[in-house]
Amino acid sequence: MTGLAQVTLWPLRALLGARGALFPWVPVSIGAGVGLWFALPWEPGLWFYGGLFAILLGAVLIRGKGPELAHPPMIVLACVSLGVLAAGFRAHHVTAPMLDFRYYGPIQGRIIEIDRSQSDALRLTLDQVVLEDTSAARTPVHVRVSLQGDWTLPALQPGQIVMTTGHLSAPPGPTEPGAFDFRRMAFFDQLGAVGYTRTPLMLWAEASGRAQIVGRWRTYLSNAIMAAVPGDSGAFASGVMTGDRSGLSLDAVAALRDSSLAHLLAISGMNMAFLTAFVFGLLRYGIALIPVVALRMNSKKLAAVVAFGVAFFYLLLSGANVATERAFIMVTVMLGAILLDRRALTLRSVSISAILILLWQPESLLEPGFQMSYAATVALIAGFGAVDGRVMRQRLPRWMMPVFTLFLSSLIGGLATAPYAAAHFNRFAEYGLIANLLTVPVMGAVVMPAGAIAALLAPIGLAGPALWVMDMGSRWILFIAHWIAGWDGAVTSIPTPGPWVLPLVTLGGIWIIVWHGRARWAGGGPLLVALALWIVADRPLALIDEGGGLIGVMGPEGRVLSAPKGAGFAAKNWLENDGDLALQEQAAARAGFDGPKGARSFRMMGWSGVVLTGKGAAEKVVGACGGTDLVIVADWIEDAPRGCVVLDQSRLAETGALAVWPDGDKGLRLEPTHSVRRLWSPPVPAQKVMWLPLPDRMMAENP
Repeated sequence: MTGLAQVTLWPLRALLGARGALFPWVPVSIGAGVGLWFALPWEPGLWFYGGLFAILLGAVLIRGKGPELAHPPMIVLACVSLGVLAAGFRAHHVTAPMLDFRYYGPIQGRIIEIDRSQSDALRLTLDQVVLEDTSAARTPVHVRVSLQGDWTLPALQPGQIVMTTGHLSAPPGPTEPGAFDFRRMAFFDQLGAVGYTRTPLMLWAEASGRAQIVGRWRTYLSNAIMAAVPGDSGAFASGVMTGDRSGLSLDAVAALRDSSLAHLLAISGMNMAFLTAFVFGLLRYGIALIPVVALRMNSKKLAAVVAFGVAFFYLLLSGANVATERAFIMVTVMLGAILLDRRALTLRSVSISAILILLWQPESLLEPGFQMSYAATVALIAGFGAVDGRVMRQRLPRWMMPVFTLFLSSLIGGLATAPYAAAHFNRFAEYGLIANLLTVPVMGAVVMPAGAIAALLAPIGLAGPALWVMDMGSRWILFIAHWIAGWDGAVTSIPTPGPWVLPLVTLGGIWIIVWHGRARWAGGGPLLVALALWIVADRPLALIDEGGGLIGVMGPEGRVLSAPKGAGFAAKNWLENDGDLALQEQAAARAGFDGPKGARSFRMMGWSGVVLTGKGAAEKVVGACGGTDLVIVADWIEDAPRGCVVLDQSRLAETGALAVWPDGDKGLRLEPTHSVRRLWSPPVPAQKVMWLPLPDRMMAENP
């Protein structure tokens, strides 16, 4: 019994022995609680949160009054409970109306953001929205409208009130079960409707007073940069300085993505670190050149205070999105450590920033930017800490240090973020390390410092030379992006992993980095399990779009699509999740569908089916059921005929997009997207998995 007790208590004693190095597990535990809340298959009520709050209080009480061995598990329990409570509070706090019908009519609102869609259409995000014959209780807080048409646009800037006539609907949900949920992301952004207009935009009122004043500054500076530096290089410079990437061409965006340089365009930790480090170094060493001043003040702390002000202004100027907020908090913690005479960059400071973000905006846990940013930062701190004493101190010549630092940081950052980038974006840039080695020094030593100098000199009209330098640096980065993206095999497609892969990768990586001694290598277990799960991950036999107009069936060449156009967002996501780089037109040209455009027939594992679209689709259902097992029709059917299974728009509106899986002797298993009911879910009941039994014909063939 004594031996059993010792074995049972060994993990708790090991945790006590590791005190002082366990703080990074606090944000991990909070994140686990946030993840558990999002994974719940139902929407919790007051009784759930009340019970969880009691658990939190109990864990805190035991931590304060209980035995020392119970302290670590109670802290973990308290942090997990806190994460669940934070996610629930945040969700109920941001709850706002989502459009529950298709709207066409006048749209009025105030511009709060200007950007571009994936189709390169200019988009406006509006608040103070007014919709015709729609009560305030049903009107979304924010709507996003794409501007389509050849008409001339007025000079747009945040704060203006505009009017148009357009189409709006609720943000779309996942394109298949378990896929990225844009509707959930829109819910936390209080974006209640998206749509488009082909009607000319009318300026109803100019921005007045302080309305969206920071957004107006951003637009003014962005326009000034692009006027002085035309083309994609000016748009790139504008993007890294103000966050306005609306002027960048789709070709440039694709090149940056395929060369693994898109992170340079996103205002995140790297950009803010470059800017604040430049300002900090300029002030600190500039003051040191003036002995009278340097002997009378702490130049290091003064530089930290000024750098904080620059970082805060940069946060406001860039639009204060989640990625920039995350970077600002990390910079604030580091500068605060300098003011308190502590080490500026440690796992503890990174952990503090993660705790603040997870409690403030728990939904950021699910975003690629959050995961990739923290993966890179933690890996870089651990990696450089591991080689600091062995390699970097008095082992390398001074002239080799910058080269070695650049190579190692690019290698570590690339390896740390690769699993997350591959899982979210379904692609791996084979030559990303080369691209980063050729561009990151230019970004840090040329583009960002030149941008800061241009901002300082602009009020006196001397920004021209600095903007020219910024232009040259931006041109170099875009040249490298296009060059490397054009190499053969520059991009490798990766299929989407299962839901447990990234949590296991995170757990294994953190265990290896945080734990000490030989036990740290136990973290390799979760990494191997994650790799195995990723390798054996399967994809649905067929996918059916929520509108009923598109179906994708897995074939020998990959997924075959029923139409070369239409439901493009779903088609793109299906192919990417398959790890397929083909375009929709290419996937539709594969063998697998027959028949005319409005009645595409197919077969899958012995089942026969047909997709009916276009005018008169409903009238073709009776005839199609005569010799078909499954009919998918992009129309509303009142009375479905017997003899086949009919999936019309009314049924698909309830289920959402469907994933079709073979299920042995049971037939086909149809997994609905609307399988749970959460705060952001469409107003339909949760749907259960459906089975299509084997047709009588197949039963006769296989008695």
